[in-house]
Amino acid sequence: LRHNHTGDSGVRALSAAKLDTLTLLVDHGGENRTKPGPRKYGCQLTLDPNTAHRNLSLSEGNRRVTHTPGREEPYPDHPERFEYVRQVVCRESVCERCYWEAEFSVSEGRWVHIAVTDKGISRKGRDYDCEFGWNKNSWSLRCFDDYGDSDKLSYSVWHNKNQTHIPALTSPYRRAGVCDDDDDDGERVCMYRVGVCVDRPTGTLSFYSVSDSDTLTLLHRFHTHFTQHTPLCAGFAVCESSSVSLCQLE
Repeated sequence: LRHNHTGDSGVRALSAAKLDTLTLLVDHGGENRTKPGPRKYGCQLTLDPNTAHRNLSLSEGNRRVTHTPGREEPYPDHPERFEYVRQVVCRESVCERCYWEAEFSVSEGRWVHIAVTDKGISRKGRDYDCEFGWNKNSWSLRCFDDYGDSDKLSYSVWHNKNQTHIPALTSPYRRAGVCDDDDDDGERVCMYRVGVCVDRPTGTLSFYSVSDSDTLTLLHRFHTHFTQHTPLCAGFAVCESSSVSLCQLE
């Protein structure tokens, strides 16, 4: 009964049953398990300031990252900090089944990467071993505004240098009521949301677009083999004048 919500009374009743050959396992339970779809595996994540590139500013309790071109944050030296690529990873490792959502803003010609990566990804070089989606140990969804249309984005997924384009969505997936008229550069900026679900037992990694009504639309699903003892975590790469925020799942 892992990943289910039996309630206290259910646990007591099942524990009292005389089942000689079965072991009752109720870990990874809770009220989230009553939610439909991947949201039943919802988890709360925070960004790790020890990994953030110095052009990335963290805020909102280490749940938001913004690219600050031309300004370096006074982060101390750390062996886990990304030295050249504008990336950051989360502090928490991803469990067997885990789902989270991230909201991001991009303006025309800008992008963000929403990624899942082996925690052992390289941090100090300029080569592909450091970049999300450019090695065998990371998978990334690239969200790029190349349409000049605030209601549409170009999506593609990357893994081990291989890119797969995702057909444009037929309906807008802008978060309602949060589209700013202009940012500091006079550009129109909108907020979008995506969901990510890691399922280690089935070897799948799924990316979803989240609509204004919180409907999930599958963008892409990777089928892969996650090494059992390799810790995975969420990661983000942020272009200038763009930001990503981890969402508080209710």
